[in-house]
Amino acid sequence: MTQPFAALGLHPVLVQTVAEKGYDAPTPIQANIIPAMLEGRDVIGQSRTGSGKTAGFALPMLHALVPGQRHVQYLVLAPTRELAIQVAAAISQYGRGVGVRVLAVYGGQPYSEQIKPLKRGVDVVVGTPGRLLDLMARKALDLGRVAGVVVDEADEMLSMGFIGDIEAILQATPADRRTALFSATMPAPIRALAQRYLRDPLVFSMGKEKLTVATVEQRYYLVNENDRLAALTRLFEVEPIVSALVFARTRLGTGELVNALVGRGFTAEVLNGDLNQEARERVLQRFRNNRIKVLVATDVAARGLDIDHVSHVFNYDLPQDPEVYVHRIGRTGRAGKTGVAISLLTPKERWFLRKVESFTKQKMTPAELPTPEAIQIRRDEQLVEQMGIWLRRGRCRRERELVTTLMEQGHDLAEIAAAALKLVRAEEGNRPIAPIGELLEERPRAARPAPRRGEWTKGPSPTADRRSHENGMVRLALNTGKSHGLSVGHIVGSLAHHADIPGACIGRIRIEDRTTYVDVPEKVVARVLGMKAPYRIGRQQVTVALA
Repeated sequence: MTQPFAALGLHPVLVQTVAEKGYDAPTPIQANIIPAMLEGRDVIGQSRTGSGKTAGFALPMLHALVPGQRHVQYLVLAPTRELAIQVAAAISQYGRGVGVRVLAVYGGQPYSEQIKPLKRGVDVVVGTPGRLLDLMARKALDLGRVAGVVVDEADEMLSMGFIGDIEAILQATPADRRTALFSATMPAPIRALAQRYLRDPLVFSMGKEKLTVATVEQRYYLVNENDRLAALTRLFEVEPIVSALVFARTRLGTGELVNALVGRGFTAEVLNGDLNQEARERVLQRFRNNRIKVLVATDVAARGLDIDHVSHVFNYDLPQDPEVYVHRIGRTGRAGKTGVAISLLTPKERWFLRKVESFTKQKMTPAELPTPEAIQIRRDEQLVEQMGIWLRRGRCRRERELVTTLMEQGHDLAEIAAAALKLVRAEEGNRPIAPIGELLEERPRAARPAPRRGEWTKGPSPTADRRSHENGMVRLALNTGKSHGLSVGHIVGSLAHHADIPGACIGRIRIEDRTTYVDVPEKVVARVLGMKAPYRIGRQQVTVALA
């Protein structure tokens, strides 16, 4: 039997607050993390969503808090402003009995609203890496006396390119600080980060997703990049979907996909970081109540999602890590039910298929997309099935009267029925069966000829094409490079933070000695170039222009 919170050694005021919130006993991750952190140990927590990790690190932090200090005592790093706001609110609620002062800092908010509280005195700062670095550069945030740091959703920050920023922040804190790192998955860069910055950490892995999910059927479809939407809508036509989660890579992508689906007659809503907590709960409630059938989400927005009736998971965009794939498909096939996980792959993404199969020790089944003829047959079957239900119910008295009127006007009964069915299926006009092009296999790249004696081979050719070779992308140039110690993580983190664009939408990056070329989607170029405030990477000011 799990011990109560009072037995963990927490301050009685905190125990009372937890009890008032209705929590009788700690979750498994809390029962392990809290005592370890109270002892001053560094910890690593890997657990599934909804495990209660926020309280797991917040309660020991509040227990050790010294009231009335003017300096920041604890720091929490979060990947998105939404998560920073949520975590800050949770810490405030847990710590209301001890008078904790908590501040959430993130991009998109005026600096003055964050600098003023810092000057007055704040106990706990919860922030996104980019804004934290900005405040440090402005001398508004001093981490020199921080007693503890929490790195939350570390794998998500890795995917957003924030690892370099995290290291810069950790290096600005005292060497004897206590550190806690939480991550749903543990890819190699996160393990390396933990090895560099945590001291002899205790590792707790709770509720990790099973690598083999016997109740989930895993299928994949090979499609061209431009045919993803057409493929998805064809599958929506024939799959017996109760409710579906569709994963897209970026916030921008989720919104565009939902608009496209709704425009084609499918009921879908978005779940991404642009939603505040209240809007998120409303969307989830509609999904739980089956008022919406399809939820299009990013990985970070779907964290904490615990719904048992999801029949299908669609990987519209592939994740970057096999563990994230397992995490995604684990949201179907729950509570004794079976589920279906479908991935859309382009020919050049076959490497990911091999990587997942090696990781899960399971084969994903290749499948062919339904043809227009098969979709039309399915539509006919569904209409006949629906008509049969209404005929068996026998609740068509008013409609029978209309049929009698039409027959008295000389119309044939079969023709009346056919016209009625034509009216019923008029909405199918909003769901045209999109054409799908012939699959374009990736062509192997021709081997580059060996350089002739005396030919310049170091660095790019002076005549190298500075335009992006990828459709829909534009190449930008930054006046910084290898000689300034630049890394890919620095570039992605800075652009994502300052321009407020998803780090995952940034394309190819080529770092030269004093210049860096970055591909970004054409639709965000104006936002990236229109920034009034200068871009910064660490303490260095950077200019961004068209290449």
